[in-house]
Amino acid sequence: MADPSLALELTHIDKRYGRRVHALKGISLNVARGEVFGLLGPNGAGKSTLVKILMTVVKPTRAQGFLLGEPVGTKSALRRVGYLPENHRFPKYLTGRQTLEFFASLSGADRAWRKKRLPELLDLVGMTAWADQKVGAYSKGMMQRVGIAQALAADPELVVLDEPTDGVDPVGRRDIRDLLVRLKHDGKTVFINSHLLSELEMVCDRVAIMVAGQVTRYGTIAELAVSRRCYEIELDAASPDAFKSLGIVIRESTGPSGTGESVSAPPPLPAGKISIKGTLPDGRWTEQIGNVLRVGEPEATNVQALLDQLRAGGNVIRRVQPVQPTLEELFMEAVAEVTGDDQYAAGATLK
Repeated sequence: MADPSLALELTHIDKRYGRRVHALKGISLNVARGEVFGLLGPNGAGKSTLVKILMTVVKPTRAQGFLLGEPVGTKSALRRVGYLPENHRFPKYLTGRQTLEFFASLSGADRAWRKKRLPELLDLVGMTAWADQKVGAYSKGMMQRVGIAQALAADPELVVLDEPTDGVDPVGRRDIRDLLVRLKHDGKTVFINSHLLSELEMVCDRVAIMVAGQVTRYGTIAELAVSRRCYEIELDAASPDAFKSLGIVIRESTGPSGTGESVSAPPPLPAGKISIKGTLPDGRWTEQIGNVLRVGEPEATNVQALLDQLRAGGNVIRRVQPVQPTLEELFMEAVAEVTGDDQYAAGATLK
């Protein structure tokens, strides 16, 4: 029985190509209605394969789950989905307006609806001035804008966008982000597949990180970062003994921080610095680089005693700042967990 609160409820999506290539390894995830959900991963992780299975472009080896309350692959559910494929192509002899008219007709929208809706969509994606120019004269960014418009032409409940900002300039990316927020406010569910992490971080309610055909992390960015949130304390002067009064037990001293660390370890600081990792008497991790100390403590009230100790030792505190790892840092960590380092060989798993 499908959960009515979910737009996507996937319990097991598997895809093999022959005996050697295992592209998707039992993907399971949920996307709530009315949220913007981001699927991210390195090239070859299986993101587009998963999207194409949902859209019935690629036949799965196994597909268990629901799309808009109906089993994956059901035609009646697909009629309520707007889809922008990766590397889409439109007939070059059509104008932008004719392209939208064509795809809206394929989606089953009647003439009255198309007449009302299409001018609104052209304005929404900033293509009104170019609506009657042939697609063959469009830039890559303009093609993306028209592609997004055609995905919205039939007023879908779920909008699936495969790399929607690919080839789009910074102004266009901002416009697309604003559009995604508007779609959410209108009650639409948006499922985005992208490798542009900064774009996803700004608009997504939740994300899933895929590496080598598996979802390795899944949730809000705050949930993914909870074990790595910390406070950064910067002193006015750098001294080897500046933080001695805190009773830190040194565990290791390394080169560039962040290499081979576990989930509970501190987020990486700039490369090329000497990192002194340690532990406070109460067990919280620390990392010192020059006159900056990071403490594994997300709550402001719990760092006050440390600040008092530092002041009592004659230190001048220049800055105290909460730090949360970026989506890029969380992504690189997820890749490292699978591969053993931050390098990833593109492509599905070979046997």
